[in-house]
Amino acid sequence: MNVLTDGLDDPLKPLGVAAGVFLVLAAAGTIIGAPWTTQATMGGAAVQIFGSLLMAVLGAVLAYISWTDE
Repeated sequence: MNVLTDGLDDPLKPLGVAAGVFLVLAAAGTIIGAPWTTQATMGGAAVQIFGSLLMAVLGAVLAYISWTDE
């Protein structure tokens, strides 16, 4: 049929996709929030930016694996 109706065979697939999308959106919100303006040192802001970029990559990979898992 299609990807959405085939995805209902595995009940955890929508949960994995939703969690991945949430992680990407939360990372985008962190970066848009401009952490370099609220941190006392640039090192703290760099760690926060690196962590949010890592979170975005992890969320994208999770959503991709959940969506295309066969």
